[in-house]
Amino acid sequence: MESINIKDIARICGVGISTVSRAINNHPDINPETKNMILQVIKENNYIPNNSARNLKRTDSKAIAVLIKGISNPFFGKMIRIFEEEIQKKKYSFILQRVEEREDEVEVALELIKEKKPRGIVFLGGYFSHSREKLEQLTVPYVLSTVGMTEYLDESPAFSCVSVDDFAESRKLVNYLCGLGHKKILILAASSDDESIGRLRLEGYKKALEDNGIVWSPQLVMHSEGCGESYTMDNGYQMMNRVLDRKLDFTAVYAISDSIAIGACKAIFEHGKRIPEDYSVAGYDGLDIVHYYNPAITTIRQPVEEIAEATIRILFDVIRNQAEHQKKVFKGQLVIGESTREYVSTK
Repeated sequence: MESINIKDIARICGVGISTVSRAINNHPDINPETKNMILQVIKENNYIPNNSARNLKRTDSKAIAVLIKGISNPFFGKMIRIFEEEIQKKKYSFILQRVEEREDEVEVALELIKEKKPRGIVFLGGYFSHSREKLEQLTVPYVLSTVGMTEYLDESPAFSCVSVDDFAESRKLVNYLCGLGHKKILILAASSDDESIGRLRLEGYKKALEDNGIVWSPQLVMHSEGCGESYTMDNGYQMMNRVLDRKLDFTAVYAISDSIAIGACKAIFEHGKRIPEDYSVAGYDGLDIVHYYNPAITTIRQPVEEIAEATIRILFDVIRNQAEHQKKVFKGQLVIGESTREYVSTK
């Protein structure tokens, strides 16, 4: 029979990993009924907790853990490769841990610290909004890399973070489309309850329209639907099909990722429309594929290599007590392709 782990126990019980851990460790801060339910599920599934991780005193392993939300997003592929290379150069082992969309990354990190005892952690992708009390439970240095942090932008957090300013870069791109004469700009956004970079890019879109005296229309904001990953070609294809079937009036499309933009282009072509003659299309991220796509897609290029290298450099500086926590924000680059052009009225 396939072995069961603590994440499986948490899923079966409908609780967080840290709650299961409290039950196993007989922690007083847990509801007795919840504790009994968890222990019963553990018994029924013959789950054996990792006693060595809980009870044995041992030195930390020379490992760095990367916790990733949105593993299907191709933007993260190059970053993970650089993380692995840079970590191995420093003679550390590399641990990659996937975090589900609705999962609490801090709870996952706390369990990972107990089980694997890494020297440091990188949180990659997703959204970070946790109480200071919860963050103080993390006993190893950590860096947030390309993580949405709307609530921490105006203060000095007790952790390091590396990213671009998604709000400002999104605003830059939409200002460019407005400068081409487009007033009816559709945005292919993340889910309506998204609180990560999707929210920041949507707010940048709205601000750019305001900059140009354009009132944003809810009809021209197409949110991702369903429980799957937002930043995929398939999602862009599905969203664009819904838009075109509704026959909405727009002249340009801003997709909040290049993958979404490519999927949208396929739907546009299948509806017998042309790019950029009928619709201008722009994306975000600067994936290599958009340069080779036909037509090459206008995008905001994030400096992937610089972000990844800075993330690991800062993490090791903090681990070695060579630096305090740092907040590093890179600028994106507007790369103009063949998928956008000046708006020419046909009326």
